[in-house]
Amino acid sequence: MSNTISPALSQNRTAEQDEDMTARREPMTDPAEDAEDPEETAGLSRAGFLKIAVGGMCAVYGGAVGYPLYRFLNSPVEKSQAASAVHEVTLKDADKLPRGSALMFKFGVSPAVLIHHDDDSWTAFSAVCTHLACTVQFDPNRKAITCACHGGVYDAKTGKNIAGPPPKPLPTFVAKVSPGSVVVSRA
Repeated sequence: MSNTISPALSQNRTAEQDEDMTARREPMTDPAEDAEDPEETAGLSRAGFLKIAVGGMCAVYGGAVGYPLYRFLNSPVEKSQAASAVHEVTLKDADKLPRGSALMFKFGVSPAVLIHHDDDSWTAFSAVCTHLACTVQFDPNRKAITCACHGGVYDAKTGKNIAGPPPKPLPTFVAKVSPGSVVVSRA
């Protein structure tokens, strides 16, 4: 004998049986009404998480772009402050530099050149070309300071621009020779 109820038997139920079956069933309720607030149970909704994640990514991106931009725009101020902070540089053993040669060194944040001439005189100049800020070099064969970028030439004794595109002479420093060192200071 099978446990299935035939459709004919189910139609012959009495009204009492229908009421009894209805009473046994639990009342149907809307699951949305029974559920607690999703933000209270989960702590954070998907939309809230997405807002925080996108906001965080935007902040990181803004910092990644903004910090280098700030450093770029602020660097001229920092460089000028650092350059003005240095008033003199002592070059140890520079007095042993042979005649007709030069020594490159840093004066603050920018390069400079100290030249010991054949007549035993000393001169010091900024090694930054006044045309496009390339670094200049002393050419002992020509007895001149040259810029390899655009062919600028400066006089090695005075720093005056004598050929090429440089618009101004090189800034000059004062060189004082003492035993064991050369002190280079602003003019």
